[in-house]
Order: sequence, then structure tokens, then C-alpha cells
Amino acid sequence: MSLFLERIWRRAHLKDELMPTSRNPGRARLRSTAKPRNMDKSSRNAAAEATSQAAMTRREELIDEAARLFSLNGYERTSMRDIAAATGILAGSLYHHFESKEELFIAVYSLGVTRLLDAVIKATAMHDDPWTRLEVACVTHMQTLLGKDSYAAVVISHLSFNILPKQEQLVGLRDKYESIFKKLIDDLPLPKGTDRRIFRLGLLGAMNWAIVWYRQGSDTPAQIARKLLALLRTD
Repeated sequence: MSLFLERIWRRAHLKDELMPTSRNPGRARLRSTAKPRNMDKSSRNAAAEATSQAAMTRREELIDEAARLFSLNGYERTSMRDIAAATGILAGSLYHHFESKEELFIAVYSLGVTRLLDAVIKATAMHDDPWTRLEVACVTHMQTLLGKDSYAAVVISHLSFNILPKQEQLVGLRDKYESIFKKLIDDLPLPKGTDRRIFRLGLLGAMNWAIVWYRQGSDTPAQIARKLLALLRTD
């Protein structure tokens, strides 16, 4: 057989070997493996998504537990080891989610401010009278603060941030919340010459101090809020 004919013969047999026939199912097997590879990719994507969701869930659990411990013991007396132990993980694993205790505290504080903001904005949106709007805001503030919301307790209990390197960020969050009360008090028909800044600081200070002395069994948080505001009303 000439070299030319031999090449033709080999090409014909090679093509035949790749055809998905009963004589040569090899090609068919190669084609059938393509789908599993696609399915594997889909499975990998699903697994990655599940892992991401699990990480988010774990992060939320860590923030929740940190909020509880910060509200009970304070920032300085709560360690990363305490938080890790409360959530059943190793201390080193906690640093996989948060680089430092400061970063974890900021996450707790940010969520606490957001919850207070949302609650007060929602409550006051249904009223037009300035005094009624401020009263509703105060009631909402006290109910959130003295309820079971550890996040609100963290926000109110940590008004001084000298212990934290990122205190400017925290002060900005606090000021964002207090700006709501500034607007509500600016809208009040107060006597001319009233120092609205002192009015605001006095009202917020009195409400926030209740976290220290409040005990269940006497006045409710809503009743305390209304009594405090009544002391400042001039009409």
C-alpha cells in the first residue's frame, strides 16, 4: 500500500472510531459525558451559593450574639473569645467574619441605629400634629430601648466612643438618629427664645437614662415617655 493510500485508510478508520455507532460507542460515551460536566458546573454554583448563604446566616448569628453580650456587659468587658464561645465556634473562626472586635461592634451599632430610625420614622409618618409626632417618637424610642432589643440598648449604652479607633463613624450614626428628633422639635410651636437644642438634649438624655433605672412592674415605657415629655410641654 502506498503511503498516500495508507493515510486515507487511517483517516477513514479514525473517523469511524469517533462516530457514535453500535460498532464504536466511544464517541457516544464522550458526548454523554458532556452533560454531567455541565451539571457539575451547576452543582458547583449551587454549592457556592449555599456556602455564601450559610456564611451570611452565621454572620447574622454572630452579630446577634455580640449585641446581646455588648448590651449586658458593655464593650470593654466583652471579648471576641466570649462571643465565639457563646456561638459555639473557635475564636479564630470568628476572625474569619470580622477582623476585630471594633468591626463587630460597628456592625451591631449600625444595625441598632437602623432599627431605631426605621421604627421612629414609621411611627411618626401617620401623624401631622407636631406634639403628637414627637410624643409618638418618644414612645417608640422608649419601647425599643426598654424592650428586648439588645441592639437599641447597645446604641444608647455606648454614647461615648473614646474606647474605639473608629469613633467618628459611630458618632455619625448617632447624629443621624438624633437629627430626627431635631427636626421634630424644630417643628414644635415653642415660646420665642426657647433653646431647642437644650430641649432636645434634655429630652433624649432623660429617656436614655431610663435604661439604668427602669424596672418592669410600674410604669410602662410608653407611660414614662409621655410623662417625661409632659414636663417639657408649654401649651
